[in-house]
Amino acid sequence: MTDFTRLCIHTMTTKPWSLRETIDGYVRAGVPGITVWRQHVEPVGAEEAGRMLRESELKVVSLCRGGFFPGVTHAKRQLAIEDNKRAIDEAQAIGAPLVVLVCGAVPGMVLGEARKQILDGIAAVLDHAKQAQVKLGIEPLHPMYADSRSAVNTLEQANNMVSALQSPWVGVTVDVYHLWWDPFLQSEIKRAGKTIFSFHVCDWRTPTRDLLNDRGLMGEGCIKIPLIRKWVEEAGFNGPVEVEIFSDEYWATDQVEYVEKIKAAYLKHC
Repeated sequence: MTDFTRLCIHTMTTKPWSLRETIDGYVRAGVPGITVWRQHVEPVGAEEAGRMLRESELKVVSLCRGGFFPGVTHAKRQLAIEDNKRAIDEAQAIGAPLVVLVCGAVPGMVLGEARKQILDGIAAVLDHAKQAQVKLGIEPLHPMYADSRSAVNTLEQANNMVSALQSPWVGVTVDVYHLWWDPFLQSEIKRAGKTIFSFHVCDWRTPTRDLLNDRGLMGEGCIKIPLIRKWVEEAGFNGPVEVEIFSDEYWATDQVEYVEKIKAAYLKHC
């Protein structure tokens, strides 16, 4: 059975393609869902990107990424808040119901302080998100990124923020690459329940040759993806399964062939 109805691919997965090439490539391949990264929107603008996406009839799952709230000065934190409002506006323009938040960190800043600034930053943009009818998904990142990319490193921390904010416009993004190692993952997925807004998959290579750009296709690594998918579905999530792969190796290959490999791996290992 070749059921791709829940398959979504991130534009960063096929990074060498422009947004136009990505849309055309996914449509030709029968991929129904797309998550759009802001750098793919920038060259054409959000309004034109929205028009292209609507004409394609692809399902726009989310916009990546907002976040990066912590800053050493009030001015820097305010710049981040304004940028997140722009991200929300871009999501609305392209028809994305969700902005994924990579929450940010500052090297040398105490993680507890960074998390406080993240919570304050999300709170500051909540009204804007509500007005735009765009949800915000807090995505915990693997602890290896706690220095500069995100001080939110476990699903428990993300769930705690959702609980503190008490808004239907804030939930979590479960990315297997960042969370597979967590001994409390199953219980925290159950706790998150209906606040799971999105689900990302790829695989963890052994050895990992690059901390950022060496993710594997599903089945190429050690993550038990079907098990984690089972947990999120038992918690009530029934949305798209989003393939998000950062890979210098795959970016250097023929992207049409790469998309076919993604489809095969999705069927066999998700």
